[in-house]
Amino acid sequence: MKNRFKIGHVRDLAGYLDDLINMRLWVKVLLGMILGVLVGYLLGPSMGIVSPKTASAITGWAALPGRLFLVLIKMIVIPLVFASVILGIAENEDMDMLKKLGPRIVIYFIFTTMIAISIGFGSALMIKPGNYIDLKAMESRMEIDINDVDTTTELGGAESLPETLISIIPDNPLDSAVSGEMLQVVIFAIIFGVALVSIRKTQSKAMTELLKSLQEVCMQVVRWAMRLAPLAVFGLMTEITSKIGLDVLKGLGVYVVTVLIGLLFLLFFYLIMVFISSGLRPLAFLGKIREVQLLAFSTSSSAAVMPLSMETAQEKLGVSETISKFVVPLGATINMDGTALYQGAATVFLAQVYGIELSVMSLVLVMVTSVGASIGTPGTPGVGIIILATVLAGVGIPADGIALIIGVDRILDMSRTAVNVTGDLTACLVMKRLVGERGFEKG
Repeated sequence: MKNRFKIGHVRDLAGYLDDLINMRLWVKVLLGMILGVLVGYLLGPSMGIVSPKTASAITGWAALPGRLFLVLIKMIVIPLVFASVILGIAENEDMDMLKKLGPRIVIYFIFTTMIAISIGFGSALMIKPGNYIDLKAMESRMEIDINDVDTTTELGGAESLPETLISIIPDNPLDSAVSGEMLQVVIFAIIFGVALVSIRKTQSKAMTELLKSLQEVCMQVVRWAMRLAPLAVFGLMTEITSKIGLDVLKGLGVYVVTVLIGLLFLLFFYLIMVFISSGLRPLAFLGKIREVQLLAFSTSSSAAVMPLSMETAQEKLGVSETISKFVVPLGATINMDGTALYQGAATVFLAQVYGIELSVMSLVLVMVTSVGASIGTPGTPGVGIIILATVLAGVGIPADGIALIIGVDRILDMSRTAVNVTGDLTACLVMKRLVGERGFEKG
C-alpha cells in the first residue's frame, strides 16, 4: 500500500489514459485521419469543388484543434520532463542506485540509437525508395514553406569536442528552457535531483512537494490535450491533403513502407532484448504494453503517455518504482530510437531523390549527428522534421527536400512514437536485469 500512495498522482493520470484507450481513442484518431484525407482531397485542386482561397480558409479553421493540440503539448513538455526527472531521482533516495543505473542507461540508450539508425540506413539502401520519385513533378505541387527551419547546425571537428561537452551543461537553465534545449534541461534536472537526494530529507521535503504539484498541473494540461487528439489529426490531415493531393501521397508510398519496415525490424530487435533480459515471450510482452503503444500512436507524443508508461512498467512488467521512475522520464527525452531510424532512412531517401552519392564517411556523419540531435529532443509531435533539417545540412542535401516528405510525416510520426515508447519499456526490463533490481527493493 505504501507504494500506491507514493505514485498516486501518476496512477490517476495513467487510469485516465487507460479510459481513453477503453473508449477507443486510437480508433477515433485513425477515423479522423481517414476522414481528414478524404475531406482534404475533396477540397483540393484536383476536385475543384471550391476555390483555392475558400479551401485554404476552410482547412485553416479545420486545422485549429490540431495546432492547439501541438501548442499544448509543446508548452507543457519542458516542465513535465523537468519535474518527472527530478522526482524520479529524489524519491528513490538511493545514491548507490543512481551511481549504478545512471551510466548504464545512458550507454544503453546510445547503443540502441546507433542500432536504430543502422536499420534505417539498411532499409533505405536496400529498397531504394528515392528511385520511385519524380522530383520535378512533385516540386510543382509543393507549397510548404520550410525557410523558417534552422539548418545551420554543423558538426564540429575533434578540436571542438571539449567545448561541445561543456556546452551541454547549462550556464542559464531558464534560458535553456526558453530556447527549448531539452538536453540541457535534462542535465540540469539530473544535477538538481542528485543534489536534492544529497541533502537532509527535512530540507528537501518542501521542494519535493512543490515538484509533485508542478507535475500534477502538467498532467492536467495533458488530459485536456488528449481530448483534442481525434479532431487534431482530422484537421491536420485535411490541411495537408488539400495542399499536396493524393497523387503525391501515393508517390511517397514506397518511402512510407520503407520506414515502416525499418520500424518493424527495430521492434523485432526490442523483442529479442526483452526475451534475453527477462525471458518474457514476444507476444506476452506486446500484450502487456499494447495500451501504451496505442495511445502513443494516437497522440504522437511519448511525453504525453509517460505516466501510463511508468504505470505499465510497474504493474505489468514487474519493474520497481526505482527503475521505472528514473528510466521512463529520461527515455521520453533522450531515447528516440524510432525517430533516429526515421532520420537515417529519410536522409538516404532524399539523397537518392536528388541523385547525391553518400559515402561511408557521410553515413557515419549522419549517424553521429542523428544521435546527438535525437538526444534531448522533446517527445512532442512533428519534432522529427526539425531534427532532420539539422542532419541534412551536415551532408549537403538540400533542406528543401523536407517539403517532399512532410505530407506523410504525420503517419510516420505516429508509428515511430509507438516504437519509441516500446524502447523505453524495453530499457526498463534491460536495466532491471543489469543493475540487479532486487537489491534496490525497499521492504
